[in-house]
Amino acid sequence: MEYEDIIIAPSILSADFARLGEQVQEAEAGGAGWIHIDVMDGRFVPNITMGPLVVEAVRRSTDIPLDVHLMMIEPEHMLPAFADAGADHITVHYEACQDVYRTVNMIKRLGCKAGIAINPHTRAAALYEIIPIIDEIMVMTVSPGFGGQSLIEETLPKIARLRAMVADKKREHMPIITDGGINFNTAPSVAQAGSDVLVVGSAVFNDNPIADNIAALRDALRSEEM
Repeated sequence: MEYEDIIIAPSILSADFARLGEQVQEAEAGGAGWIHIDVMDGRFVPNITMGPLVVEAVRRSTDIPLDVHLMMIEPEHMLPAFADAGADHITVHYEACQDVYRTVNMIKRLGCKAGIAINPHTRAAALYEIIPIIDEIMVMTVSPGFGGQSLIEETLPKIARLRAMVADKKREHMPIITDGGINFNTAPSVAQAGSDVLVVGSAVFNDNPIADNIAALRDALRSEEM
């Protein structure tokens, strides 16, 4: 994939919730390809964040794909609610599913793209057998549960290994999403490792104009390509 084709997926975990709809629209106008929504249950990860009502509100603000990342134990119980709220992609954690095959099939039956996320300590090889049935892979480059963390550089080779694995399974066009610690300095390394989708939080939602931040990320990616 050319760096120009990489999808920027702003994470609303870092957005101003008093202006959420407005900021989502600014992100779309600035070139965001997806909107990323982090859902935390207070059990799989320490924090509790948003639920289906927030997804529904974001859906009313934009037509671009909503990428809902479920950091929760037994996510299958909540899949219908998030699909009904307007999710286009639903990603669950490999570490949190009792039956990955059943959960992935449930997501697909609900009409959503099915993704599997893996934590920094989980080996890429854990996903090899399920690559044929999933639509996308999310690599966590920070420990899940908190925004604003620094990218764990030791996770980058995992992206390259996954890229080779999906090629081996004849799934070359499967998106590999990277989530955690991505900013103007780290985005080029993540892209170079083989990621197609960059989840970006505080580097997009901060005191600077959102469109300017997305443009700066694109500039950082172009500079690496030259």
